[in-house]
Amino acid sequence: MIDLIKKQIKLQTRIVAVKAAKKKRATARSQLSLSKRGQFNPPPFNPPFWLSNPHLQTILPKFVAPQAPKYRREILRDSLNESDVAYDFYDAHPVDNTDDKIETTPLVVLFHGMEGSSDSHYARVLAHQMHAEGWHFVVAHFRSCGGVPAKGRVFYNAGDTAEIHHMLQTLRQHYQNIYAVGVSLGGNALAKYMGEYADDAQCEAAVVVSAPVDMSSAAVSMHRFVSHKIYTPYLLNPIIKKALLNEISEEEIEAIKSVDRISDFDTIFTAPRHGYRSNTDYYYRSSALPHLGDVAHPMLLISAKDDPFIGFTATANDVSDQVTILDTKHGGHIGYLRYQPKAAKTTRNGAAKPSTKEGKFDINWIPETVSAYFKSVGIDEATHSS
Repeated sequence: MIDLIKKQIKLQTRIVAVKAAKKKRATARSQLSLSKRGQFNPPPFNPPFWLSNPHLQTILPKFVAPQAPKYRREILRDSLNESDVAYDFYDAHPVDNTDDKIETTPLVVLFHGMEGSSDSHYARVLAHQMHAEGWHFVVAHFRSCGGVPAKGRVFYNAGDTAEIHHMLQTLRQHYQNIYAVGVSLGGNALAKYMGEYADDAQCEAAVVVSAPVDMSSAAVSMHRFVSHKIYTPYLLNPIIKKALLNEISEEEIEAIKSVDRISDFDTIFTAPRHGYRSNTDYYYRSSALPHLGDVAHPMLLISAKDDPFIGFTATANDVSDQVTILDTKHGGHIGYLRYQPKAAKTTRNGAAKPSTKEGKFDINWIPETVSAYFKSVGIDEATHSS
């Protein structure tokens, strides 16, 4: 008995020592990372008063987005080896992925939102901005998205960090410097991943945009009248159509057809399909918020205070010192639509000459901010030191 107690004490001592060493290494890494950071000065977002309505900000960007670039598509297997998933690349220059060659030019990976794809407005504008910076860009599609149907029982959900890790590990085989962006549902999954995996996260830094990091309060927000009437059908109808094409029982088919709220769909389909007891269990276990204090790599959280979707957002007390919070007064949900008035010309005597041309809308604030943040944490230095 005494020998057994001694062994247990020795084992516990060893465990404590290992944890202390790991914490020490993480602290050292954190201090080193912070010391390398440059100044992050995000461009201000100040839309004109007539464009500050959150619903205009949320809806209009889809109509002013640039054309999608010509992507290079690769079809690879998911983390369960059940379904094919699509990776749409916009290369900064031709890439040689043969013979295990490692590309040193940074790769920016986008994890899209619910029913998003490489054709989403935010994907298009990010692709063009990252390409202009001289960086590679790729949209890593979740199962069933991007026009590639899911073959297994599992689709995608807001807490599937194993799939995020698998995707980043897959890309790591050919890219040395990886930076990640997550938007909406994909943003919550990425933020949760950064906290859960901490030092083992397979990207140098991350930016999370319009993410429902507290899924329960986000579900409540989606039940409000405007969100329920305007946004729910837009988000829900495509995924219901996919679900009905899957192998499901007659009871499931009837239940899904009667759904008119995302939370009901999560109860009937998302939760049971992905191992959760209920939609409440799904929201609780999938939320990124409880994990943000463990983030070990630089991460920027961007949220608009008028976002009609996301519910509660993170505060400084919720996050590690590696996380920067950027809350804006306006912006809606993945909106950040700006209007640039046409500059007036001047006459020879210096008087202003009214312009006959109209101003211009753009949704470049998010990609400009993403670029500024990645530069502040050393994306260019990482390339030069490779």
